Amino acid sequence: MFDKKIYIERRKKLIEKLSSGIVLFLGNGEAPMNYGGNTYKFRQDSNFLYFFGIDEPDLAGVIDIDSGESFLFGNEREVDDIIWMGPDLTLKEKASLSGIDEALAYSELEEYLKKNISAGRRIHFPPPYRGETKIELEKLLGIKTHKLSDYVSTDLIEAIVSLRIIKAPEEIEEIEKALDISYEMYLTAMKMLRPGIYEREIYGALEGIALQRGNGVSFPIIFSVHGETLHNHSHENLMREGDIAVLDSGAESMLHYASDITRTLPVSGKFTEKQKEIYTAVLEAQIAAIGTMKPGVKFRDVHLKAASVITEHLKAIGLMKGDTSEAVRKGAYALFFPHGLGHMLGLDVHDMEGLGENFVGYDNETRRSEQFGLGYLRFAKKLEAGHVITVEPGIYFIPQLIDLWESQNKFSDFINYAKVNEYRNFGGIRIEDNVLVTENGSKVLGKKLIPKSIEDVERECSRDL
Repeated sequence: MFDKKIYIERRKKLIEKLSSGIVLFLGNGEAPMNYGGNTYKFRQDSNFLYFFGIDEPDLAGVIDIDSGESFLFGNEREVDDIIWMGPDLTLKEKASLSGIDEALAYSELEEYLKKNISAGRRIHFPPPYRGETKIELEKLLGIKTHKLSDYVSTDLIEAIVSLRIIKAPEEIEEIEKALDISYEMYLTAMKMLRPGIYEREIYGALEGIALQRGNGVSFPIIFSVHGETLHNHSHENLMREGDIAVLDSGAESMLHYASDITRTLPVSGKFTEKQKEIYTAVLEAQIAAIGTMKPGVKFRDVHLKAASVITEHLKAIGLMKGDTSEAVRKGAYALFFPHGLGHMLGLDVHDMEGLGENFVGYDNETRRSEQFGLGYLRFAKKLEAGHVITVEPGIYFIPQLIDLWESQNKFSDFINYAKVNEYRNFGGIRIEDNVLVTENGSKVLGKKLIPKSIEDVERECSRDL
């Protein structure tokens, strides 16, 4: 946990943003793998962590907006639990670590909430994303699970986003701790990589590093020689000479702040000339995008800058043609770059996505596009100092998408389908870093930067463990 003063101040700021009522944050419980006593690794709800910091299951946090008081509801560990799990702090001691005013038995929560509901007070709660949380909310608030979305507090969502979206120095420090772990993961992957081994051999080693150094991975590792599948979670391919493998992974610090890095690696230690051309296009698009980031610039424009650089390179190779600005405006580039440039990063790897992407990445001034590719952009509004965001352009050759567009003669003024079909088995390339928006520009986070130039990647991929 951070110092209790940080949680007290966060709750105080939340109170200032809401007019009245009760705020209810249900922490997560254990999630069974295949029966009740065999659970997945516990992960606390990120909003609960942000405002209360206590990283244990079966807790609820309540903030009374009108009185300014905060409450922790939970259960004391009984002797039967101690036999299996060991002794624990008392609920009151846990509350004290977070500067919470009062600790109460979880059995008192339902009566507390119903009393306040009867008094006409509004209960603010964020969108639930787990089925058991929805069931618990129905029990506590008397709202049917299928109706909960009608009662989710938009005021609370907007207040949380406004607080969590700007990263404090202690949060940036935690993200950099996660990036330290990513550095070790990526250097290990580069040294292990070679023809004749299965993807899962590297995947397993990297997950082990994340568990050794922190709280595990921040999302399931993507590692595949089929990088044209954007979120490829299969690790069963035997890697062969000439393959390139996309590695997209992240770690969590001990306080659950995330990193999220992507590199594309040559299995044999060297890129082919064809691979170098595409890799250079992606790398230069990423560098150009990062160079345009500063407060006041819309991230949508940063995305379009990356798309323009990619289009220019693809024209030089012969895969695209025509006017670059028109190809970008109409979305022709999305055959090769069909996703958004990046997303916010923090306590969630897609930070606050559970609150709703449009609350996080869009506003009244910036509406989501309906254009293929651009519509997947998770964050588009103006950047502010303190934002931490991923920048991850890519170029992919997806046979099914190529076939569909070619059958429709789509964007034939901009796409050379005969040349594109020569790349059908190429795969994909993505490069991603985590970027802090500063007062005057931007900074790639990480005390030790993970190699990404062709020369540096090839050098590391040629080293032995």
